[in-house]
Amino acid sequence: MPEPAANPSPDSGATPADAGAPRAHPHSATLRRLEKSSGSLAAQAIARMDETLPWYRAMPPENRSWIGLVAQAGIAAFTEWFRHPDAPQAISTDVFGTAPRELTRAITLRQTVEMVRTTIEVMESAIDEVAAPGDESVLREALLVYAREIAFATAQVYAQAAEARGAWDARLESLVVNAVLSGEADEGAVSRAAALGWNSPEHVCVVLGTAPDGDSELTVEAIRRAARHAKLQVLTGVLGDRLVVIAGGSDNPLAVAKALIGPYAAGPVVAGPVVPDLLAATKSAQAAAAGLKACSAWQDAPRPALADDLLPERAIAGDPAAREQLVEEIYRPLEEAGSALLETLSVYLEQASSLEGAARMLFVHPNTVRYRLRRVTDVTGWSPSDVRSAFTLRIALILGRLADGDPQS
Repeated sequence: MPEPAANPSPDSGATPADAGAPRAHPHSATLRRLEKSSGSLAAQAIARMDETLPWYRAMPPENRSWIGLVAQAGIAAFTEWFRHPDAPQAISTDVFGTAPRELTRAITLRQTVEMVRTTIEVMESAIDEVAAPGDESVLREALLVYAREIAFATAQVYAQAAEARGAWDARLESLVVNAVLSGEADEGAVSRAAALGWNSPEHVCVVLGTAPDGDSELTVEAIRRAARHAKLQVLTGVLGDRLVVIAGGSDNPLAVAKALIGPYAAGPVVAGPVVPDLLAATKSAQAAAAGLKACSAWQDAPRPALADDLLPERAIAGDPAAREQLVEEIYRPLEEAGSALLETLSVYLEQASSLEGAARMLFVHPNTVRYRLRRVTDVTGWSPSDVRSAFTLRIALILGRLADGDPQS
């Protein structure tokens, strides 16, 4: 009996007749039926969304059209995924790449999840009709795995959109903060702030201090958390080594600074005066910046400090706004109140804050000096008997005399 022919070895050069033929899909019948049903499944998904999702019915036709394309792309991507289940699939590109980026702003993540769920439910309900006999469980399992992948793809698309939007918002916010700090705030800055959610609160102030080392985004987020807890609106940013916060919603700048002080690095923190709106916030920012610069001259300065509490140091450091404020808010009111108040205050300060010494120099009773000093406090808000206030009053007198050109100054 002749021996059977041996199987050809890989090195013999002999190949089977069908070696070059494409490998048949193990579920080719189901695949063909799935391809033929893609259009009707997409139409059923759109009809189901129109029937069950009120937000879909309320959308403009253009957006509904884009959502329809996404549903069709999702079914087509599943068909291709079923054809090559082992091949890596870029589902987010296949499905969501058909829609413009603006669609992520038009519909929320929750609405997108509802859209995907509705489409998957339609496909699942059609499994018995689409699958070839015996392939029902295979198609159902494939759809289950695909649904998991499409869920991850949905999350990725919205995460990328949120990151891009966050980066753009951060850049926009930095432009607004820089405009306020540099004195270039205009209506454009107000419009950009409005785009960031700033709703024009009545009271605005600027808080300045040193930014901590590390990730500036974490610092900004910490400021936002503190602001939410204090029920404040904020625009914030790290400019160089400074942490700048524009805060709205409170007429108490010291309370604002105390509420937001946590994320600042060690060192002085200064709050500018309250102003009526964002356009005027430049005045608050400049006062806070001048106070931060002059804070080293007052070693016992509180933390945080008010820019107005640093008026004498700011004036000595050359801040023209502080000099003008001291003259206009202290010297001029005393001048208008009568020469007796100016004279009494000047003599009292020269006599080392001694009531008796001032009374002797003025040839009046000490009670008269005491009364006039109370009037000084009423007029200026600064008490001559307080050491810190006395220093501020002395600087104001000097600047007022210089402004008047008094030769005795």
